[in-house]
Amino acid sequence: MSGTTRRGVLKTALVFACCGMSHARLALAQSRPGDPLPVKQIADGVFAFAGIPAMMNDQNDGEICNVGFIIGDEAVAVIDSGGSVVEGKALIGAIRARTDRPIRYLINTHMHPDHIFGNAAFDSTGAIIVGHRNLPRALESRGAYYLQSYRDAMGGDLMADIRIVPPTKLISDEEELDLGNRKLTLKAWKPAHTDNDLSVFDHKTDTFFTGDLCFIGHLPTMDGSLLGWIAQLDILNGIKAKSAVPGHGPIPSPWPQALEAERRYFDVLASDMRKAIADGVPMSDAVKSAAQRERANWKLFDEYNQRNATAAFAELEWE
Repeated sequence: MSGTTRRGVLKTALVFACCGMSHARLALAQSRPGDPLPVKQIADGVFAFAGIPAMMNDQNDGEICNVGFIIGDEAVAVIDSGGSVVEGKALIGAIRARTDRPIRYLINTHMHPDHIFGNAAFDSTGAIIVGHRNLPRALESRGAYYLQSYRDAMGGDLMADIRIVPPTKLISDEEELDLGNRKLTLKAWKPAHTDNDLSVFDHKTDTFFTGDLCFIGHLPTMDGSLLGWIAQLDILNGIKAKSAVPGHGPIPSPWPQALEAERRYFDVLASDMRKAIADGVPMSDAVKSAAQRERANWKLFDEYNQRNATAAFAELEWE
């Protein structure tokens, strides 16, 4: 976290108290500006940082998603760059505190700002940015909007260095990357959370970086296809991982148990929307009552559930 986050003990305490953060995280937030991101080693050569369940703003430097890196004998691969250049630089600092091997790949799991706003921090590393084959188009379509729409919440200082940096290596199906006696399998998924979801599987430790195909605690957000996401849950469930790094949630998380809450929410949401459509309930009314029995199970429910319900209604209306 940056000096913006660490300026005042009281200010930080209030922010973290609202998010239910621990005293340990609060202490980290009060440390000196420029410190490396406080990553956790979750397996041999695999490190991750757990973002907070909150909206991106200048209080948290956009540090709301999980990011990580994997160290091979020859090189390093980074999974997502975070929600700001400040976070991206802190992530590089965490890598350099553990190895001087080159950062060969920066893998973007999808288009959302909390995962890609830190890309510009990696300009000087020479890292190849990797993404789903649909990611360049998505960033071209949404990039300018993202930069403008987050300016008020993030503030001009934090946004100043953020640029939309698209991938140069594209994944269309599955492809292996070798970090030196360490192979990663990257998989491009059909529309689910977005239409450009990419996952990363480390074969040495059977660790699965899911991107936002898996949410725990933080309400899943839909920018792709509810039916597509539901259809791919069984495929995700079949991946033989020992543990997972979800896009949002505890690190590491047991696999495939990490999918259970998400599957339940989708089933409830789809059931409620289908009933509303069958009963002739207008979308404007249906989205207000959809999945309300799931409210207590998720953070940011009020921020995202109606948006999810609106997308679900539009999709299920044409079944």
